[in-house]
Amino acid sequence: MMKLNQLVLASHNAGKLKELQAMLGEAVQLRSIGEFSQIEPEETGLSFVENAILKARNAARISGLPALADDSGLAVDFLGGAPGIYSARYADGKGDAANNAKLLDALKDVPDAMRGAQFVCVLALVRHADDPLPILCEGLWHGRILHAASGEHGFGYDPLFWVPERNVSSAELSPADKNQISHRARAMDLLRHRLGLK
Repeated sequence: MMKLNQLVLASHNAGKLKELQAMLGEAVQLRSIGEFSQIEPEETGLSFVENAILKARNAARISGLPALADDSGLAVDFLGGAPGIYSARYADGKGDAANNAKLLDALKDVPDAMRGAQFVCVLALVRHADDPLPILCEGLWHGRILHAASGEHGFGYDPLFWVPERNVSSAELSPADKNQISHRARAMDLLRHRLGLK
């Protein structure tokens, strides 16, 4: 079991830092990679796992600290798992609204029964940049894609993602509720268990 009191998060996203720190609890302090470098590594992997490890190793190398990276996205069954690892840049980096519009267009005449999807999160933790045994934790959150956006919370594809167990879209959940059931929450539960924080 790994004992840690500090981790660097391989992300410049303040929202993600806050969300993951809340899930991790007080025992481990998360620091942003932004304290050490503004440069983002190129995500050259072909899977969530590869990209998470790549980002974690890069953050550990830059900071000299153990590092945690999250690679996540949306995998739509009808689209063969797309947008997948390209979720954030699905519409050529034009932002959330453009990504959502492109997804709705791709599923234009697809019936509800064929609109299954899952949010995927892979967390990778490395003790140092050359760690031969990264800790990998995966979380899946199953739902389906709506025909139109609904809800004001969250970000990314949240307004289009229907959560069957709550009968609302992800963007209609409170942040606290989402942090209990999301793909990221599920992966973090596994990580907390691996680190002996539960």
